[in-house]
Amino acid sequence: MAVALTPILQFGTSRFLLAHADLFISEAMEQDEALGSITVVQTTGNPVSARRIEALADGQTYPVRIRGLKDGKTIDEVRQGRAISRALFTGTDWPAIVSAGIAADVILSNTGDRGYDLDDGDDVSLLSEPDRVPASFPVKLLTLLHVRWRVRPEQPLSIFPCELVQRNGDKLKAIILTIAKDWNLSPDFLGYIGRQCHFANSLVDRIVSEPLEPVGAVAEPYALWAIEAQEGLVLPCRHLSVVVTDDLDRYEHLKLHILNLGHSYLAERWLADNRPRDETVREIMADTAIRRDLETVWREEVVPVFALDGMQAEALSYIDEVRERFLNPYLDHRLSDIAGNHTEKKLRRIKPMFDRGQAAKPPIAQPLLAAALEAAHG
Repeated sequence: MAVALTPILQFGTSRFLLAHADLFISEAMEQDEALGSITVVQTTGNPVSARRIEALADGQTYPVRIRGLKDGKTIDEVRQGRAISRALFTGTDWPAIVSAGIAADVILSNTGDRGYDLDDGDDVSLLSEPDRVPASFPVKLLTLLHVRWRVRPEQPLSIFPCELVQRNGDKLKAIILTIAKDWNLSPDFLGYIGRQCHFANSLVDRIVSEPLEPVGAVAEPYALWAIEAQEGLVLPCRHLSVVVTDDLDRYEHLKLHILNLGHSYLAERWLADNRPRDETVREIMADTAIRRDLETVWREEVVPVFALDGMQAEALSYIDEVRERFLNPYLDHRLSDIAGNHTEKKLRRIKPMFDRGQAAKPPIAQPLLAAALEAAHG
């Protein structure tokens, strides 16, 4: 019996995607606002991912428990993900995955922190050995695109990387093109990537706090998938949490310099005060002095910087959302996790706001941010 092909192919089985893009597509399908169902692909030999694939292989639903605060109200509800109809593993199902890629209109990916890393074992000979599986995700995608170019050269494809990389679409496309040029592939193929393959820059934002076994997740109520507008881009679905924008930078700045900055400020205080090892964001927010200082950072040292770009109202509104997320009674977001690579994070999250504030005429008073930057923790 022939296997039904799906309009969406997804690389990665993360609980984040299950509770984010996959859930959006599922909910949109119920309103006839989605392209259709998803074929999901396990890209590594991780046994946890293998269990998810096994549980998803029969096309059954999976639970997503939404727990937290929304507009001052407590939310605790279970939604069912229904969009995944097929599950494959690159180690055993590569030909089927290539066929799914040829048929798809949209490709999603979330391949982890090192998902764009290359492997020395991948080389151009892969293109002449169709049963050989590339090791790295970028070469898996390149190989799939090369086959698709030969079979459906005029059929456009929209690619949505969901990795937490700034301008993730541009970065993944640049990696693919660099490999193709290094392999001396046809100029026609390079032209196909530039003309028919639409790599979307996007920002994903939802805290997915824990897995449900064998498949499913617990997630906060807040969810955003901000996608940079691009001519020819085909969306996997239409959903209230999916925003198409001509100004993706605004969303990235809000997240990086309010939510992420807030996390790093709290991590700095946690380190400086040698606070309990397993303390969470919710617990440190119960400390009156630290909560007061964080609110001061946001209100007096960060919002005035956003005001320089006419974003004061947006920043204040986003702070209200972030505050509820930090106070989520169900979320155990440990400061020890946030404090990883702390110095580097402060340089990305805090220093640009401080530098911009000090360059203002007159300079913005930012003593708490200055103290966080001067500390030697991390």
